[in-house]
Amino acid sequence: MGALFYDDHEEPILIDDTTLAHLKVVIATKLRRNESFTVSWKHGDDDPSGRSTIWLHPAIPLRFVFDDPVAPPLNPEFITSLANAANSSGGLTVPAGDVISSGLPSGAAGGRSENTRPQAAKADAVPEAASGDTAAGSARS
Repeated sequence: MGALFYDDHEEPILIDDTTLAHLKVVIATKLRRNESFTVSWKHGDDDPSGRSTIWLHPAIPLRFVFDDPVAPPLNPEFITSLANAANSSGGLTVPAGDVISSGLPSGAAGGRSENTRPQAAKADAVPEAASGDTAAGSARS
């Protein structure tokens, strides 16, 4: 079983080793070309029902970890199929059944724990300066 670590998330997305090896080729090729895209999958049997999508961009760290020390043989047709999907507006979808665990935090409901659900930003909201943090990622016009 392979693991894809996305950004700074501690929990990996667990994917079949062979599928992950094929994904790695497609992902590395697109990111090397500075092409961003989405990767989606249905949650594994051990996760809450649903699906997830991540945005892959050259600035977002990724780490591929494989259980098998020997790389599996790659299927060029499967790589082409994944690459074509990654180039489409719908993005790449990992084949059903190949994702074992979606890297969701323990106790996550619908893919997110209750305290991490994004809140709608108010147009007149001003970030709190008390913590010294900036409002990175907030949409302000």
